[in-house]
Amino acid sequence: MTSAISPPALEAHAAAISARIDRLPSVATLWKLIALLSIGGFFELYDLFQTAYISPGLFDAGIFHKGDEGAFGVSDQAAFASSTFLGLFLGASVLSPIADRFGRRAIFTFALIWYTLATVLMGLQSTAMGIILCRFVVGIGLGIELVTIDTYLSELMPKRLRSPAFAFAFFVQFLSVPAVALMSWWLVPQAPWGVAGWRWVVLASAVFALFVWWLRKRLPESPRWLAQRGRLAEAEQALAAIEARCQADLGAPLPPAAAHTVSVTREGRFRDIWQPPYRRRAVMLIVFNIFQAIGFFGFGNWLPALLNGQGMATAHSLGYAFIITLAYPLGPLFCMRLAGRLENKWGIVGSALCTVIFGSLFAYQSSAIGLVICGIMVTFANAWLTFSYHAYQSEMFPTAIRARAVGFCYSFSRLSTVFSSLIMGFFLEHWGTPGVLAFIVASMLIVMTTIGIFGPRTRNLALEDIAG
Repeated sequence: MTSAISPPALEAHAAAISARIDRLPSVATLWKLIALLSIGGFFELYDLFQTAYISPGLFDAGIFHKGDEGAFGVSDQAAFASSTFLGLFLGASVLSPIADRFGRRAIFTFALIWYTLATVLMGLQSTAMGIILCRFVVGIGLGIELVTIDTYLSELMPKRLRSPAFAFAFFVQFLSVPAVALMSWWLVPQAPWGVAGWRWVVLASAVFALFVWWLRKRLPESPRWLAQRGRLAEAEQALAAIEARCQADLGAPLPPAAAHTVSVTREGRFRDIWQPPYRRRAVMLIVFNIFQAIGFFGFGNWLPALLNGQGMATAHSLGYAFIITLAYPLGPLFCMRLAGRLENKWGIVGSALCTVIFGSLFAYQSSAIGLVICGIMVTFANAWLTFSYHAYQSEMFPTAIRARAVGFCYSFSRLSTVFSSLIMGFFLEHWGTPGVLAFIVASMLIVMTTIGIFGPRTRNLALEDIAG
């Protein structure tokens, strides 16, 4: 019984679990776990990036309208994007703490089912209002899932593999972006068997539901989380199974575990986020998330519209957008080796600087080749930024409040995008592509300043050491 274990003994067990995870070698077993989590992330990003690529089809079908003719008196595309991120905000800020209470694996599965079913329901709607409301429900599930995957992945990986693991995970996840772009390019202008192309793109999410239980059976619960909850027998069983497979892959005994010091808090509380040193980190991440979201989603969700604003027709803009989105998976893949050698904070600063440079150049391009090259570089930088900050913010807090704290800070990126989507729609209508890109560049300069000055170092440190 866990109740009979004294606090010092419980902390010693939790420290041993953490030390044993950090000595795991880089073998196939760990990379398979990363891949399995990444497949869940593939589904969520497929849903998330639909905003940019199905909107042209919704306008052409007469369901979406521009300006004050929209369902809420603004462009329906802007309302569609805003409802997505309002749902993401609610899921990340209010509901993500359930992963600290019920476990990473259970909530990973729950959220995956939630947003898959809600997306299918959205694909059956025929009014702007219906689509926007369903999108809000989709966003709630996505918000829970995004936080759970980051928390899950950081706790399963040894310290030297955390950043490369996030890079590989986002390589897999970002394959969804060219996938949805390609499907939209092919299907949105058509109506196979009399069904509008945008519906085919959305309803393809139903196929993903078939993978849910297959994924769940192959993922262990986080041993770190189990140990923090006092469920030591389960933590030992889960970790021993991982160690046995890693040792078989290695073909030799595992290296010895270094000593760790771990404090155990079975029930994390919201007020714990505001205790030193977490208060400073939380404020830093809130400011960062508000402005990084403007740069990332401002370009990603509005890419076809930005290309249209530079004189491209809808069919061409979707085609060029597909080419540009190939940089999403290639960015993390190319940066995997760098990720293990560079502090995540400097990866964030460097990627934001690239967005500033190539985002500024994009505004002055008029040729297709110039737009595509600058678009690829901005997308590459955004992909680099994404895996760097997802790894970074998941390192900032202890296990007992990791999902709660990451979800709370991360939710501000979603709240920011609710309003920035409306602002960008206004900017695009009145000042065109240069106005939108100026907004993105200013936001990325704030990102660079915030992380560069206030961000702590985390490279090759145990999660418990970073937590302080």
